[in-house]
Amino acid sequence: MSATLLAGLLPRDAETAEAFEDPPAVFLFPEEQAVIANAADKRRREFATVRYCARRALTALGRTAEPLVPGQRRAPTWPQGIVGSMTHCDGYRAAAVARSADIASLGIDAEPHAPLPDGVLDVVALPREQYWVAELTRHAPSVHWDRLLFSAKESVYKTWFPLTGELLGFKEAELEIDPQGGGFRASLLREGRDREGRQLSAFDGRWQVIRGLVMTAVAYRP
Repeated sequence: MSATLLAGLLPRDAETAEAFEDPPAVFLFPEEQAVIANAADKRRREFATVRYCARRALTALGRTAEPLVPGQRRAPTWPQGIVGSMTHCDGYRAAAVARSADIASLGIDAEPHAPLPDGVLDVVALPREQYWVAELTRHAPSVHWDRLLFSAKESVYKTWFPLTGELLGFKEAELEIDPQGGGFRASLLREGRDREGRQLSAFDGRWQVIRGLVMTAVAYRP
């Protein structure tokens, strides 16, 4: 599969696929069609295209197409032996998948490279995070660090939830972002264990700003 914008943020044993527009007449299984039967057109197009991406990525892993319906907390349900994540925003849809024998959990997120709406940073960021967002904005204003923080926390949550089946609040993970190296670390502020009983303390991820998008990704290996 050709390289995607996300490919450089994830290990080589993860497969990714992306779309910058919604293809016409995307195939959906009946189970998937039922999920969006009463949805607005925008939601239907997002839902269909991101599954189109996911199936392309699964094909690259040698897997056949299966229904990908939302499960608990609307997280996508993946075929047995597969972990994955989906994301969509205006003008971009993407999916990443891997074999669970290689990667225990994946989280990806894409956001428009624009400031967060007023008041959102106070909701999602701890005081220390708000301080360094202000400092980074002062020293490197070409990056919307508040949006990057939000995206990274989304990727962290998408990695955490399949491992634990539990919610993780925005302020239950404290981020440190490397502004030059393209990495970040999320220190978990609540106790959590994966389904094998291993304690979770932190996730490491990667980020980039490209083509008007903020993109983040986490690949967790125990």
